[in-house]
Amino acid sequence: QPPRSCEDYWWEWKHCRGLRHAFHHYYAHGELPACRRWRDDYEACRAWEKGRAAAAQEALCKSERARVMEKQKYAPVWTLRKSPPPDWHRPLDQDK
Repeated sequence: QPPRSCEDYWWEWKHCRGLRHAFHHYYAHGELPACRRWRDDYEACRAWEKGRAAAAQEALCKSERARVMEKQKYAPVWTLRKSPPPDWHRPLDQDK
């Protein structure tokens, strides 16, 4: 069974091709989004479901691993605390 349902890949591809997403991505990154990856994943998922193709299975698993690794590449923005600061109940200095 594929890591996600094939409809998930289809909807991700449709979202990626949407005008709103393309405009936002172009505004944020200066280039249009690369949606071919989602389409390839969808086709590999369908091939895996229909014919149990080993090449499609390997391609889809490789793509999912790359997606997870890309997500883990960036460090979190905020460092998490174990407990609140000792003077959390006092007003800030700027309020005085």
